[in-house]
Amino acid sequence: MADTKKFKGAFGIVSSVAAASSAANGLRTARQDNDKLALVNALGSILVAVTGLLIAARAFRGGK
Repeated sequence: MADTKKFKGAFGIVSSVAAASSAANGLRTARQDNDKLALVNALGSILVAVTGLLIAARAFRGGK
């Protein structure tokens, strides 16, 4: 059971890093285009990626 949690945690960390990378690219593009709606979307995506990373780290450590 602990191995499953660690696997899910590791997968979650990798997924969160990929999401953060995508969000950072979206942020860069939104700033270049001066697109305020895309900027808000990118910032929201970054927040979601950070939250996912924290949840995955907790699962990897063996928390909830």
